[in-house]
Amino acid sequence: MNDTAVFELHRPHLLGIAYRMLGEMASAEDIVQETWLRWQRADKSEIENARAWLSTAAMRLSLDALRSARARRETYVGPWLPEPLMPDDMRVLTADTPAARAELASDLSLALLHVLERLSPEERAAFILHDAFDCEYAEIANMLGKNEPACRKLVSRARERVKTERPRYSVSKDAHHAMFARFMAAVAEASPNAFQALFADDIVFYSDGGGRVPAALNPVHGADRVARLLAGLMRKFPSQESPELAVMEINNRLSVVATIAGVIYTIITIEVEDDRVTAI
Repeated sequence: MNDTAVFELHRPHLLGIAYRMLGEMASAEDIVQETWLRWQRADKSEIENARAWLSTAAMRLSLDALRSARARRETYVGPWLPEPLMPDDMRVLTADTPAARAELASDLSLALLHVLERLSPEERAAFILHDAFDCEYAEIANMLGKNEPACRKLVSRARERVKTERPRYSVSKDAHHAMFARFMAAVAEASPNAFQALFADDIVFYSDGGGRVPAALNPVHGADRVARLLAGLMRKFPSQESPELAVMEINNRLSVVATIAGVIYTIITIEVEDDRVTAI
C-alpha cells in the first residue's frame, strides 16, 4: 500500500479526532490537510505504526488550533455552539470498516460537544482519546507529551466535569424519537402551551447565530420562558416566505432543519430525560 493509500485509509479517523476537538468541520478538514503535508515529509522508514503517527500529528495540530480558537471565542458574542454535522458530513467521517463504524457510534451529540468546550484543551484531548477512541493511557501520554499518571488525572477530571455538566440522557433512541414526534407537533402548533407541556421545569435553551442572524445572547432557563421564546421563533422568521421544516439526523440526533428560500436558516435539536425535554 502506497503512502497516499495509507493516509486515505485513516482520513475518517483523523477527521473524527479533529472535529471532536474543534467542533467545526472546516477547521477539522484543515487539520487533516496539514497532517497530510507532514505525512508527505516524514521519513516512513522510522514510522512503525502509521495510524498512531497520524493520530499524534492530528491531535497535536488540533491542540494548537483549539488554543488559538479559545482566544478568539473569549470575545465571541453569546454562547458558542459546535457546528452541526449534516448527513453528508457524517458519511465523510466514517469508512466502511467495523472500527470506523464503532467510532461513529460513539457520542457525537451537539450537547456533549458543547460541554467539552468547558474543558481545558488537554482535558478535552485526553477525554476524547480515551472515551471516544479507546486509546490506552500509554498512547495518550505519547500523543500529548505527558506521563501516564498525568493523563489519568486529565481523563478523570474531564469525565467528572462532563458527568456534572452534560445534559442528562436516560432514554432509548426509540423514546427520544417518540418525544421528537411530540416536539414536531408542538412546532406545527407554535403555541407556548404546546411546548411547555413537553418541557422539564429546568430546561435550558442555547442558541448561536454566528454573528449572522439574531440569537439569544445568554442561555434561557425555565419551561415558561423557553416555551414563549420558541413559540415566538416559530411564528416570526425574518422573511415573508414560510420556512420549510424537515426532519433529519444531525450529529446522530433527530433534528428540525428549517430552510428559507432553499437556504438552511436554523437547526434545532433536543435532549430528553424521563419523558421531558431538558435542553434545546
